[in-house]
Amino acid sequence: MKKQTTNNRRKFITTLGMGSLGSILPAYGQLLPEGVVLPQQQFVSSDETDELLYMSATKVAEMIRNKEISSQEVVESCLARIDEVNPQINAVVQLARERALLEAKAADEAVKAGKTLGLLHGVPMTIKDSFDTAGIISTAGTLGRKDYMPGKDATVVARLREEGAILLGKTNTPEFTMSYLTSNLIYGQTLNPYDLTRHPSGSSGGAAAILASGGSYFDIGTDSGGSVRAPAHVCGLASIKPTSGRIPQTGHLPGYGDRYGCYQQPGPMARRVEDLYLLLSILSGPDQMDASISPVPLYDPAEVDLSKLRIAYYTTNDLAEPIPEIKKMVVDCANQLRSSVSSVDEARPPVLHELSEKRSELNSADGKAHIKRLIKACGTTVISPNLKISGEVVSGSQYTKLVEEIDALKSKMLHFMDDFDILLCPVTSTAAMKLDDERIPGHWYTSEYNATGWPAAVVRAGTSNEGLPLGIQIVGKPWTEDKVLAVAADLERKFGGYSKPENI
Repeated sequence: MKKQTTNNRRKFITTLGMGSLGSILPAYGQLLPEGVVLPQQQFVSSDETDELLYMSATKVAEMIRNKEISSQEVVESCLARIDEVNPQINAVVQLARERALLEAKAADEAVKAGKTLGLLHGVPMTIKDSFDTAGIISTAGTLGRKDYMPGKDATVVARLREEGAILLGKTNTPEFTMSYLTSNLIYGQTLNPYDLTRHPSGSSGGAAAILASGGSYFDIGTDSGGSVRAPAHVCGLASIKPTSGRIPQTGHLPGYGDRYGCYQQPGPMARRVEDLYLLLSILSGPDQMDASISPVPLYDPAEVDLSKLRIAYYTTNDLAEPIPEIKKMVVDCANQLRSSVSSVDEARPPVLHELSEKRSELNSADGKAHIKRLIKACGTTVISPNLKISGEVVSGSQYTKLVEEIDALKSKMLHFMDDFDILLCPVTSTAAMKLDDERIPGHWYTSEYNATGWPAAVVRAGTSNEGLPLGIQIVGKPWTEDKVLAVAADLERKFGGYSKPENI
């Protein structure tokens, strides 16, 4: 017996999603007998896009493997697009141009020699600046790290590069990812490519802006309150916040290891839903560092029987009334699913308000000491205006009571889902916000699903009266990313999904 190699481990993960095999093989992370090599799953694209810069990562990977296009051509096209649009949107804050071109050349030479580097052989990507990237400045948006260059990749970055992905550069984020506005004192404000007078939301706003603009094929964001979902919503993308404990946070700032880390998960962002499953298959599973990660199988969305799914939907939380176009989109999505699923009912979990309120109280219960420790550890002396570090310190008994109350509310949420498999709801109550809009993020519909830890995806399914993208949020029970993505893919087919911006 020997422990799996890193590459074989991910082959094993993807195999878990292949039909009935997924139900009989144990969770990944096991020991495999000497000499046993499980087959690597092949991801086949259904993307019909014919413009290179707007294709899915899955399709581009296929084309590179089949020698229909070179990695060098793809990387050069992305770099040229970044050069064209980045002065307008300020999304990419560090470029690894020369390294990317060298890696593309090596990827092409490997193809010529009959070798495949992995599932993402030669495919360009960008990565949110809160992740460590070896040899590339990684600031997490805080001044104390403006020149910080890690010697090692974060786990998610390492796994993607091991599968042949090529890192083009880093994308903008608010300081420590802790704002719904993508701006910081090092790199400034990122703008929405669909309307340069609006926000791309946050905290993965830089990722969303460059993906929507055709400058990269995918990015990895993080989501502690909606930070991969809200940017996808306002930039017309597909994204998923997976179940808490699915993807390691090793090498991310802020990272694993505190009471608040359980609310945050790395999540893939792309233009097409098909890329989300491919990326999850690579990113999932323990890394022997982040102790919060569970070895739970990831199943294939293609194996989901939609006719057995029970759908619930709600259009408002009665706190922040969505614009009419968003409410209509949710109803339209529910109605479009009626012919293909078991049931569709208008129903809303009973404790959404309480769960969001208690989580907010818990986030401030230590007087934001956890954020102050981050600031001190990074040597930051001046912080961004969007970073909130004030909060009332509660007693130990009040703190533990809050934890107990949140867990009780999470149980009530699970009880509600006894009758349903999937929830449809808004992501936020508005389309992309104007730069001068000073509203607080109370209009979001996302934080409660960080508190529960449930998987939640977004795909474009509507357009505002001003011509801006609108995304639908698709929420599932813990560890049911396959069902969430199956519904997301179905809605993408029905409503068209991503459409490129015409303004840049």
